[in-house]
Parts: sequence; structure tokens; C-alpha cells
Amino acid sequence: MKISTFKPDVVFLDIQMPVKGGFEVLNHLNGGYLPAIVIVTAYNQHAMRAFEAGAVDYLMKPISPERLIQAVERAGRIARNPLQAAEKLAELQKMAPTNDRGAGKVRKLVGRLGEDFFLLSPEEIVAFQAEGDTTWIITANQRLRATQNLKSLEDRVAGSSFRRIHLNALVNVDQIRKMSMLTSQRWLVTLNNGQEFIVSKRQARNVRDVLHW
Repeated sequence: MKISTFKPDVVFLDIQMPVKGGFEVLNHLNGGYLPAIVIVTAYNQHAMRAFEAGAVDYLMKPISPERLIQAVERAGRIARNPLQAAEKLAELQKMAPTNDRGAGKVRKLVGRLGEDFFLLSPEEIVAFQAEGDTTWIITANQRLRATQNLKSLEDRVAGSSFRRIHLNALVNVDQIRKMSMLTSQRWLVTLNNGQEFIVSKRQARNVRDVLHW
């Protein structure tokens, strides 16, 4: 995608474009370089107020020069803060319609790897793990620094396939490969990426109930 190649500070996306619509482009922006996004449309059929949050803007055609300048300035402020740009883009993707009948169900989470920020879908995350003041997002082959603490992440993924198995860990039960009894009070959970967690009998029972084991 040319956005990753040219790395613009601000990208204007029309909802209706010849090859891919603006929302389709949004949902392909996953990480590395994440610009500030301004949505442009001639149709007042989406939740404009949601897109007005922060520096991510929403422009209705026809666009006056004054309104365009305001949008550029607002988006420029967020573009200078990569973390905020990533968080706003995650919110924008969450609200992006996946079809003509309703809003999308995408809930992206932001992780940092070096100087880059990545937008991760819950299904590609195998676990969250807290180590001191740092919380990690663990995927099949990466560990990314989370932008929120473990409790906040637990709230974000409430109602999904994530379960707390330890004071410092949440795991995606869909990523569990096996559970092995260590003692009558402790179990060992092995995830698909090979990572292992020790859990208590009570917590292991909660996970087994979800898995119907």
C-alpha cells in the first residue's frame, strides 16, 4: 500500500472510491506507519460525531476552504503523536461499517514494537501478560508493548474468548493447545505459539468450562 511507502502525515479517504472504499483501506492499515485519517463523503448516513472525536475528522462535500484548513490542522496535531494516531485509527476501524446494514465489529488493540505502532485484531492475539509496569501483547511470533494496562485490556476484550488465568495474564482460549495437570492444585496451559502458563485449579476449571473439556 502506498501509504506505507510514502508515509504521509495525513490521509484523506473518500468513503466511495473506484477500487477500494475508504473503510476498506482503513481496515488494511494494521501497523508500522499509521497516519491521521480524515474521512470525506457526500453522504450524511454514518455516525459523524464519532469521527469528530479527537483529531480524526469527517468532511462533508462540498468542502469549504476554511473547513479543509481546520481538518488539516486538527489531523496534523494528531499526526505528530504516533500513539494517539494509532489509538484514533483503532477507534475509526471499530466504527467502520463492514456492510451496508450496520457498523463493523472490529475492535483493534494497539501494540508498540520499537518506534512503530500496530493495530491488532483480538483473534491474532494469544495472550496479554503483565511484567511489572509493562504489559505485553503476545501474538504467534511477536511480543508488543501494550499501550494500556492489563485491567484496561481485560475490559476492552470483555465478552470475547479471553480469560484471566493468572493475576498477570489473560489468554485467548481459542489459542490453547493443551492443558496438563501438574498437581491437584495447579495446571499447565500451553498455547499454540508454545508459550506456557501455570494456572490454579479454580482458574483452570473456568477455562475448561469455556472449552467444554
